[in-house]
Amino acid sequence: MGIDPGHNGGNFTNSAIINKIIWNGRADESCDTTGTATAGGYTEAQFNFSVAAYLRADLIAAGAHVVMTRDSNGGVGPCVTTRAQILNDAHANVAIDIHADGGPATGRGFTVLEPVADAANDKVIASSKAFGVDVRDAMLAYTTMPPSTYYGASGVVERNDLAGLNLTTVPKILVECGNMPNATDARMLTSPAFQQQVARAFTAAIVAFLTGRPIARG
Repeated sequence: MGIDPGHNGGNFTNSAIINKIIWNGRADESCDTTGTATAGGYTEAQFNFSVAAYLRADLIAAGAHVVMTRDSNGGVGPCVTTRAQILNDAHANVAIDIHADGGPATGRGFTVLEPVADAANDKVIASSKAFGVDVRDAMLAYTTMPPSTYYGASGVVERNDLAGLNLTTVPKILVECGNMPNATDARMLTSPAFQQQVARAFTAAIVAFLTGRPIARG
């Protein structure tokens, strides 16, 4: 299984690295960004890594081999292209990019971002979309975070401008688990209990995707 906790805690300290221009499969973009944060200063990078750590533990307990694109929250990068390559090289059965959004403060909710075919990822578009449905259903079953009120439709949107999705050769989606500038979402995103719920939702989605069985309710 592949887990990509977006951004990194040290990205704030090295703009030269994260501002390096890379090719995302369709256009130029920066190597990475710092990510967003709540009004209280809790960073997206920390949220992403915390959920990833819980998810990794859950998957290992279930007998899975897990590959992470970073193993701490104190480093810089790696670039989004490198993250995609790590998971591709691992031949992950399925992969998930974990994020939280920096949308309008009045907006709430999670969004599943799905890839659009662009040659490199052609063979995994259908499987990625199927996994996206499982993730959406699991988020609704395991958490009280609603689908986004400001982005996508019913908690899902297609994106063709992200290296992690454009360059993937394994089934993969990206999840914005909530909106950090929103006060209600922020209280949830900073809660270890909610982070564990999200990890359990992702585990349930992965199991459902790999076995073809319905989402198991927690």
